Amino acid sequence: MPSASGAIASRLPKPPATLKAPALFLDLDGVLAPLAPTPDAVKPDPRRTDVLTRLTERLQGRVAIVSGRTLGEIDRISDGAARAASGVHGLQRRRGDGSFANREPDPAVRRAVAAFDAFAAERPGVLVEDKELAAGLHYRQAPSVSGEAIALAASLAQETGLALQPGSMVLELKTPGTDKGVAVSAFMAEAPFIGATPVMVGDDLTDEHGFEAAERLGGFGVLVGADRPTAARYRLDDVTAVLDWLDQIEGGPA
Repeated sequence: MPSASGAIASRLPKPPATLKAPALFLDLDGVLAPLAPTPDAVKPDPRRTDVLTRLTERLQGRVAIVSGRTLGEIDRISDGAARAASGVHGLQRRRGDGSFANREPDPAVRRAVAAFDAFAAERPGVLVEDKELAAGLHYRQAPSVSGEAIALAASLAQETGLALQPGSMVLELKTPGTDKGVAVSAFMAEAPFIGATPVMVGDDLTDEHGFEAAERLGGFGVLVGADRPTAARYRLDDVTAVLDWLDQIEGGPA
């Protein structure tokens, strides 16, 4: 996907550290935390917690984690540093005031979990994640099954009407109706984000909706990681570069 200027990510500059009333929307895995072989291998980190806590204070609460993980997992990994957060690609959302806006799970998610369980049982290294609102099939430890996994997920999506969300060595079938862009837009309509400049920071295809929403609302996206076509305007190399940048951000009130 090309960026707003038609550029490829390798040509994109580092994002500025001084911004006018920024609102930060941050993916978790690959952005705030390094990718790991299994979802539960990602642990809290003192520096991450400290950076998020201080950034939220500096930006008067205009920071949200926007992730494919559940809110419970977001809180575990961020050590509770994220007041506002969106989980399962926008299907769970905790507003800045602590109230919730969650979707009801599609009953077909149970069918997807069962099919993924049967698939994983015969393929060592494949893991299934049951998020209630979505079913995840992780094959980072078994990359040779990629074709089979994609075919299964695509077939189930067609049969059930669930939304297929590809990620980094993971396929999710989720309750339809939302994505990270929808979550960013919803936050931007609420305090304390109203009137701010949205900045979405993400690393994989699930974040492109967030980049597009931020651009549409007058902000921009920041791609993290390897070069690829993207809707983001800026790029950072890795998690360390993200934390370094977040630690420098300054921005006035909205």
